[in-house]
Amino acid sequence: MRLLTPAMYAESIFEIDLKKLKDNNIKGLIIDIDNTLVAWDIKYASEDTKKWLLNLLKEGFKVCLVSNNTEDRVVTFNEELKLPAIHRANKPRRGAFRKAMTKMGTDINCTAIIGDQIFTDILGGNRMGIYTVLVVPIESKEFWWTTLVRRVERHVLRIVLKNHRKEGKK
Repeated sequence: MRLLTPAMYAESIFEIDLKKLKDNNIKGLIIDIDNTLVAWDIKYASEDTKKWLLNLLKEGFKVCLVSNNTEDRVVTFNEELKLPAIHRANKPRRGAFRKAMTKMGTDINCTAIIGDQIFTDILGGNRMGIYTVLVVPIESKEFWWTTLVRRVERHVLRIVLKNHRKEGKK
């Protein structure tokens, strides 16, 4: 269960405690796109999401978008943002995480991943030994495969959140 448990849980990207990230020496953020920043079928970031991403840069964080989606999807989404980005990441495999850290000039001790999926973002980040942040998915309508995985995730999430609440009371 340790590999499936995030270090931080937030209702959305806008609820992430940036001070807590800084307190944990986080300098680089690997951020998923689909259902983390936008619904999976939305091409571009909203104005609020753009402001949030730009604020990360102002706060001194380095950012790299990392998605399992196609090059077309990632390039289109990133057109205006012009952030470092990796497509077809094959999360939870470690290669894209290493590549993202290289692009940002960070290492496992000062990098976090922000994503909406336990079995890709959180598992991959925890396998690497980086700080993990789980956010609630933006959209419930998803690809058939993701919908199937979400059913399993819901059961795991109940246990994970129960453990988070217990640890928070200590």
